[in-house]
Parts: sequence; C-alpha cells; structure tokens
Amino acid sequence: MVHELSRPDARRIAVRAQLLDTPRPSSLLDTVRHLGFLQVDLTTYVAPSHDLVCWTRLGSSYSPADLDGLRVDGSLVEYCGLLRPAEDIRLFRAQMAEWPGRPPLREWQEYVESWVLANEECRLDILAALRSEGPLPARDLRDTCAVPWRSTGWTNDKNVLRMLGFLEQRGEVAVSSRENRERLWDLAERVHPDDTVVPADEALEILCRRRLAALGIARQRTTQTQVEPNDVGEAGEPAVVEGVRGKWRVDPEQLDRPFDGRVALLSPLDRLVFDRKRLADLFESDYQLEMYKPVAKRRWGYWTLPILYGDNLVGKLDAEADGDGGVLRVHAVHEDEPFTRSLRAEVEHEIRDLAKWLELEVELE
Repeated sequence: MVHELSRPDARRIAVRAQLLDTPRPSSLLDTVRHLGFLQVDLTTYVAPSHDLVCWTRLGSSYSPADLDGLRVDGSLVEYCGLLRPAEDIRLFRAQMAEWPGRPPLREWQEYVESWVLANEECRLDILAALRSEGPLPARDLRDTCAVPWRSTGWTNDKNVLRMLGFLEQRGEVAVSSRENRERLWDLAERVHPDDTVVPADEALEILCRRRLAALGIARQRTTQTQVEPNDVGEAGEPAVVEGVRGKWRVDPEQLDRPFDGRVALLSPLDRLVFDRKRLADLFESDYQLEMYKPVAKRRWGYWTLPILYGDNLVGKLDAEADGDGGVLRVHAVHEDEPFTRSLRAEVEHEIRDLAKWLELEVELE
C-alpha cells in the first residue's frame, strides 16, 4: 500500500517525529535516543546548536549541565562530531572495520587510505601516547607524519587532526570529553562500550529505521551529506506527497495521529531544516545558513533561527547572545508572511523564554 499524503499531512508527521509538537518530552536521554544524535557545533552566536536543539524540545527545564552529565556517566559518546547514545556505537563497528569503505573505493577513499598507510609511524606514535598519557588534546600529540596532508581548505597541513579523524572513523581513538570546547582524545577501547559487532547490512537497516522514526517522512534515496544521511532506504512504508515528485518513505507509527503544534525557534542545524531539499519540498520554505556569506549578501543574518509555527515555517529570528552585556540582542524578526497579532505575541513569548534560559534580557534593535 502506498500512502497518499497532503503537504500538511507530511509536515505534521515531520514536526511530530522531531518532538516539536505538544506536549514536550521530559527526558533528555530519551529525547536524544529518539532523535538519534545531536550534532556538536560550538558556534555560540546564540547558543551551541546541540544545546539549542535540546532547549527547543525540552524547554527551559533543560540545562547544558544535564547534557554534560550524560557524557560523563557514559550514556552519550561523541563519534565523528555527533553525540550518540553509547549503546548505538555497536551499529558503527562494522563500518569502522571496513574503513575507508567497501570496495570498490572511490578516488578520495583511496587517497585517505594511502595517506594513513604512508604515515603509519605517526599513527602508532599517537596510539602509544594516548595509551600512556591519555586523554590528551590534539596539540599535545607530536606530528611525526612523513607525508603532510594536502587540501585546499582549513585542514591543509593539519596532520595530527586529520590522523585523529581517520583513527576515530577506524574505531581506534575517540573523544573522551571536552575541556573549554577542546576535544580530549583517548583510545576508543576506554571510551566506547565493549559491545558486540552488528553485521554491516543489519546495522544499516537498524539505522535507517531509527532515522525514519526521527524524521517521520524521508526520501528513499537522496544526496549524501557529510553529517548524517538524509535517506532511509526501505525503512517504513511507501508514500507519495501531493504536489511533490519522487518516492518517499513514511513511519507508519506517525500516521493518523492527532497534531497539536506550537511555536519553536530552531537551530540552523536542526534536523527539521537541515535537509534543504526536503525543506523546500514539504514546507515550501527557503532557508540558508548565511554565516559564511559576506555581510552584504545576507538576507536574514549571520545565525538566524527558523521560526516554526505548528506545521509551517513562518519566519527567521536574527538574534545574538551578548553575555558580557547581559542581553539577547534581537536584530530582526523576518516574517515570511505578515504575522497575525496572536502569532506575533507567541513568537515574542518564545524569544523571552529563550532569553530567560540564557539568563539574558531581551534587547530590541
């Protein structure tokens, strides 16, 4: 059976699956388990994205100290820039063992494999240092690479960081904690739980099912991203969305359920808006993170927060947290369509709640 969905149906499924309806969830760990992961991003223009994602779901009862506590007690572990439930690491062990991927390898995979092999001495030096002295920040690990890493980006000649990244993907090292935003590295065996390996194909099926449960509705196939895939393979059940081309998969648990929406201020990296193609297809909304654009070319601002109202994205909040000044400085509230009086009041209430959570006062420009 192919489910026929209207765009509003699809949007409500997506919003509800991301825990952005009412009532709000109450458990931080259960929230992360349902979402699957939190993307670690330390941009503090408003608040770190992972904290903002949690606040948007749990409200002002959420404290970043709670998230730190889950890391300290081992409930959550960081893997490749994502905080995941520790029990889920077993789903990536087969992938670690296959690094840099299943044959036939792509050209870039062959390059990184040959680069690590050419710097075997550096790899062994890092593992030895961590074994005897870890956890350590990258800056305390000696660069003994014989072949420097070459790229046209910020990683050029950052040999130790690149090696640590590849060793993390291989399951040899892991981020044990962070101090003042800096990652501390250790042997993975000291950080990751000692779980059994789930075969790669089985792990992929489980991850696709989990991803669909978190997204509600997703493409069967779509362009790959560097953070987390946006497609879900054969998980769930087939669906079509009125007015939208292509094959979709929907979580049957989300069908025919009541929907009670609310206002939510979203991180630019929130999974509801992260897949820009899905965003355009389902929400008919245009949004881009503009922090990398020249100031003159920005339409909305440096780190604007999409504003969700029920099952619609209705605007963007351009705000900046000024801790020294004690204010959440609101540069602008961009209305995609003119707000009603009641909507404007609800958005303003949510902005005040955000400021209160940040322990700041609202300052309007």
